[in-house]
Amino acid sequence: MPATLRSLLARRDLGLRLLTDVRDTTAARSSDVPIAWLHSSDLPDPTPFLAAGQALLTTGTQFGPDAEVPPGIADDYVRRLTAHGVVALGFGTEVVRAGTPDALVDACRTHGLPLFEVPYATSFIQVAQANAESVAKDANARDAWALAAQRAISFAAMRPDGLGATLAELSRQLDCWVGLLDVSGRIDRAFPPDGIAAVERTQLQEEGARLLRGGQRASLPVSTATGGFTLQTLGSGGHLDGVLAIATGTLDHAGREVVTAVIALAGLALQQNRELGRARGLLRTGLLTMLSSGNHDVVETTSRELWGPLPAAPVRVAAVHVDDEDRDAVVDLLELWVQDRPGQLFFAVDDALFLCIGADDDGVDTVRRLTERYDLHVGLSDGAAYGSFARARAEAVRALDRSLEGRPGIVEFGDLARDGVLAHLAHTDASDIARAFLAPLTDHDAAAGSDLTRTVRTWLEQDCEYDRAAQVLGVHRHTARARVAHAGRLLDRDLGLFATRADVWAAFVALSAD
Repeated sequence: MPATLRSLLARRDLGLRLLTDVRDTTAARSSDVPIAWLHSSDLPDPTPFLAAGQALLTTGTQFGPDAEVPPGIADDYVRRLTAHGVVALGFGTEVVRAGTPDALVDACRTHGLPLFEVPYATSFIQVAQANAESVAKDANARDAWALAAQRAISFAAMRPDGLGATLAELSRQLDCWVGLLDVSGRIDRAFPPDGIAAVERTQLQEEGARLLRGGQRASLPVSTATGGFTLQTLGSGGHLDGVLAIATGTLDHAGREVVTAVIALAGLALQQNRELGRARGLLRTGLLTMLSSGNHDVVETTSRELWGPLPAAPVRVAAVHVDDEDRDAVVDLLELWVQDRPGQLFFAVDDALFLCIGADDDGVDTVRRLTERYDLHVGLSDGAAYGSFARARAEAVRALDRSLEGRPGIVEFGDLARDGVLAHLAHTDASDIARAFLAPLTDHDAAAGSDLTRTVRTWLEQDCEYDRAAQVLGVHRHTARARVAHAGRLLDRDLGLFATRADVWAAFVALSAD
């Protein structure tokens, strides 16, 4: 039990008497505020020598020798004490004057400061010593509680669900709500489960996500409509594993020690989970290789035992480019999604991050959410049976290559296929070959000032019709025909053949991206 005015008044050997009316709710409530220390002073303004949370003893010498104390002086005196955080005032009688001045009693009632009378037979040192004994006794009790609480929490950590049991024990020891936010900022565990309102859960998740985005160890007090919370990140700087949320106000030294112990245990448990996650990641990579090799049955059996069934065929494969600094966070988030959506998602990290999803809109929406959250480049295959998984994986990689050429977002392989084969040449390394192939034309144009290259390209664009090509070029059709014939001789190719025309057009397409 902490040292309070109520506990001092209960000491019959001191003979203290409360002068403020106990029916005054402010004074009655203040009687239970802990008294950190008792100080005695007869200075007109002792506040420079006092700290908030202390009580003051005085004989009233500062009020002068008159029996009556002017109300204004008493009011100013009490107002200074309450503004400084003094929690109680004791007046020693029969030293300077008999009884406690009425003006002082009225001022204490006005400002809600508990006032008690100390009889002549009780010395101030007795009162201070009694309070010090209570403070020491309470400190010893709190230390004993902290030791017992840490022992109970250590035992809880050895249970099968050590992390959950540890948080539940912390909630019981502090008699408050305790929650764990995962790497995405979502409340993963809470004790008691429904201990806070939905609006508070939302606010804590928003603040927790902001702490996690910072990437550094940090603590943050959060005030809600109904109370206060403390958020503390878990893990090391650069790789945070979650956030511990506690619905409690300011903790004393013993409470902070218990919370510190839980932070250490929770951090260790999450680190162990991370190491286990790395092992699972290696297994996932091996299963991805087996899927690409056609060993679907083995992968299905293994996945079902560990994470749930594979997505039902047909499936689509997403190849995702993730920067190194974001990879751990993305993988952690996907682990959570796999738990929340068994049978809808399989992923593995190889040279890129590969996701195997259902071919329906839900599967595509999963990829879209991941892409928008981390601003990623993604290539998405067409739907395929597991027997064609290797083909789907290759399609995803090809689409990812196209995505990396532009802004972050999703490129679907089906869109590439609809563009045609020749259109894809502009995104390959065929430009050097195309440039060499057309060099006889471009070199001639540069040396002679002719326009053979543009003429041939326009002729091909106009379906090899000389009249239409001449109209576009603004020349006579015989001029257009002569230029095309000259170009054929320079290229040493028969432009009357379809294969030659296709080669020349492919060269123009390959150079179009330059």
